[in-house]
Amino acid sequence: MLDEALASEQAGRTALRGAAVLSVGGRLPRREVANDEVAARIGKSDEWIFTRTGIRERRHAQQDDLLTEVAAAAARDALERAGVDAAELDLVVVGTLTGDERMPNAAAALAHALGAVRAGGIEVNAACNGFLTALSVGAAHAESGRARRILVVGADFVSRVTDHASKQTAMLFADGAGAVVLEATAPGAGRVGPVLLRTDWSGRDSLYLTREDGAKIQMDGHDTFKHAVNRMAEITEETVAAAGLPLGEVDLFVYHQANGRIIRAVGERLGLDETRVVDCIERTGNMSAASVPYALAVAHEEGRLPEGARVLLAAFGGGFTWGGALVEWGRGDG
Repeated sequence: MLDEALASEQAGRTALRGAAVLSVGGRLPRREVANDEVAARIGKSDEWIFTRTGIRERRHAQQDDLLTEVAAAAARDALERAGVDAAELDLVVVGTLTGDERMPNAAAALAHALGAVRAGGIEVNAACNGFLTALSVGAAHAESGRARRILVVGADFVSRVTDHASKQTAMLFADGAGAVVLEATAPGAGRVGPVLLRTDWSGRDSLYLTREDGAKIQMDGHDTFKHAVNRMAEITEETVAAAGLPLGEVDLFVYHQANGRIIRAVGERLGLDETRVVDCIERTGNMSAASVPYALAVAHEEGRLPEGARVLLAAFGGGFTWGGALVEWGRGDG
């Protein structure tokens, strides 16, 4: 009986459909905030900030800006590139910690703004790992047959939960959105490979946001830096191993744009050529859940995502929570 049950389970697994990424889009709020503006508030200089973060400027939402509007702009870019109408979406998944409302959730608001009239909506909060968590949810729905076309978004207005007088956080955090469109494929034709998610509550006191403390992010910069480098390097190796690939066969590495020094340290730890690592933080800052999909959008604009490119995604955020995913870019033959 046990052998029959195992055989049945294996048959079910092999019948699973796959998922493919059709397109990507990204958008930023209008207001540019240069280092000089931040430096004046924290008593430092442009060069002091850049040396420690790799950031020259970032975007901050204005008082009347809505996260839903910026997320919708990124989503429309992705939908147009995919040739998919919003009304065809079965599911909208949004990773964020700064939705416009506590209820209705960010996914419901976005589906309404886009005219995704038949889509379900799921909001996930995994801090800077929010997009990878949302991608895992979206891909699983495609693979299980519960949805055919899925919009996955990472979007955050982190400036609204930042202490702008803090030397630890004021220079880092920023706002933006990125989106991808997923489509279910035939069994065996999937292009979203392993997605690994991890969490460790023991890191909670190093990077957190409570309802107290003025509802502002609290961070131990040194401890967060150390864990971010270690965990993203580890999850990179675990993800490519789960995909059955050596690091050398990955074409592009897209890491959470947390800090330029973190991105470089991960690359050095793994022995990666700088040309294979996306680094766009100089003009964006740390946009939490938006950083990975927005970095993908930058890579697309730069022509670094040809059909079939193997792309490793990894992120690390508060809690601690982190994750990795291996994606073969494009529709393939699915």
